Amino acid sequence: MAEFASADELVAAARRTREAGYRDVDAYSPFPVHGMDEALALPKSSVPLFVLLGALAGTALGFGLEYWVSVIEYPIMVGGKPFFSWPAFVPVAYETTILLGGLTAAISMLLINGLPMPYHPVFNVERFSQAMTDRFFLCIEATDPKFNREETKKFLEGFHPYQVSEVEE
Repeated sequence: MAEFASADELVAAARRTREAGYRDVDAYSPFPVHGMDEALALPKSSVPLFVLLGALAGTALGFGLEYWVSVIEYPIMVGGKPFFSWPAFVPVAYETTILLGGLTAAISMLLINGLPMPYHPVFNVERFSQAMTDRFFLCIEATDPKFNREETKKFLEGFHPYQVSEVEE
């Protein structure tokens, strides 16, 4: 794992690492870094699709609940209006859309990212706590098909990082 002082150095190193053929690579920074997705060739997130599906389910649930209550289970004539007066159902359907869309976003984000992650081997690196404040880390996993302990270390040192550390399991 290589430690860098700036986000630009991290993005450049990530890009060159991908170009060198490493595929199982991860980057850690104290804030989102513009261009990191392209540098690591990360796939598009599926969270927006889950949010859309959750929001549509919320709409159907809210509208269905209002229909069931007003038309089937407790039909009450109010001011001569029909039981199925759909404009009155819109506020509840809107609220359930927002509720289920938001819940789906939070839950799918946690599941896709594998969170909460109480332990990861990079936490064993002493300086990794600096990733929360002002340092940037690029980690090549040992599971990468191209990984060779010595060659990978030399490769990372070629970026002239602040420090190269070995991550112990």
